[in-house]
Amino acid sequence: MLDHFSVMVRDLPTSAAFYDTVLAPLGGRRIMEPGPIGYGVDSPDFWLVPAPAGAAPLEAHIAFTAPDRAAVQAFHDAAVAAGAEVLHAPRVWPEYHPTYFGAFVRDPDGNNVEAVCHRPG
Repeated sequence: MLDHFSVMVRDLPTSAAFYDTVLAPLGGRRIMEPGPIGYGVDSPDFWLVPAPAGAAPLEAHIAFTAPDRAAVQAFHDAAVAAGAEVLHAPRVWPEYHPTYFGAFVRDPDGNNVEAVCHRPG
């Protein structure tokens, strides 16, 4: 349903460094820049856009697809190494469905960022 998604960030270089680190285990990379930075696997579908001066970006929840549970763990480990606040360590979330395996962290702007794998163990 979604073609692409953008979030506003206060400090583009800081946020870009964070997403470079946490999206790599999921196969994501910078595809377009300068200006807004576009991330994706084959084409940009996730964008970082500088917030206007004085504007406070609103919190968003962003969930990235992981190919397997090891990639969710690698996302989590990369986020921890980058200094992210861990909201929820990797685990199965049976309240969503029996094979939902996800990890949740905060990015530099306070967004709730998740990596999720829907495949069984």
